[in-house]
Amino acid sequence: MDKIVLASNNAGKVREINELLKAYDINVVPQGDYAVDSVEETGLTFVENAIIKARYAALKTGLPAIADDSGIEVDALNGAPGIYSARFSGEGASDKDNNKKLLEMLSGVEEARRTARYQCVMVFMRHAADPTPIIASGHWEGIILNAPKGSSGFGYDPLFYIPTHQCSAAEMSPELKNKLSHRSKALISLLHKLQEMAL
Repeated sequence: MDKIVLASNNAGKVREINELLKAYDINVVPQGDYAVDSVEETGLTFVENAIIKARYAALKTGLPAIADDSGIEVDALNGAPGIYSARFSGEGASDKDNNKKLLEMLSGVEEARRTARYQCVMVFMRHAADPTPIIASGHWEGIILNAPKGSSGFGYDPLFYIPTHQCSAAEMSPELKNKLSHRSKALISLLHKLQEMAL
């Protein structure tokens, strides 16, 4: 396969996925290189939104597409923000705004009930009309801190504490995060499925 378009304009996400793909002979280019804007995410699940994004990128570029939809689920909030993670505090919200809102909603909630996980669903579509997209997923367990820690990563990483490593995702090196993260698990699963298809 010559080239795959990555259905994302999120710079952090594009950087992480390209880092993860370095070891594989897959040439992935972000949809921004083709002047493709973000599509409205109208799905009610991570799977639906990932398919919407992959189909749109494939349609606009004529290339096979990989898309992911990911977010954080907080148990004390019944799984919120979930699919709304990127726009938790409104359309165009910054990571800082979203983190602030999450902390406000968890104010007074004890640590034992602050369990959470990052979820990621990745989809590969051969073309926009592909009736059998390949779907893979991964998750990463953690706890929501009372205040941000660390300056690496993006999204909710400064609040996402990993007990096994005694640090937040934003305190990890990119290399370590890429070994542990929900996105790396989903992408590795997707790559295995692609290799089985001998793409």
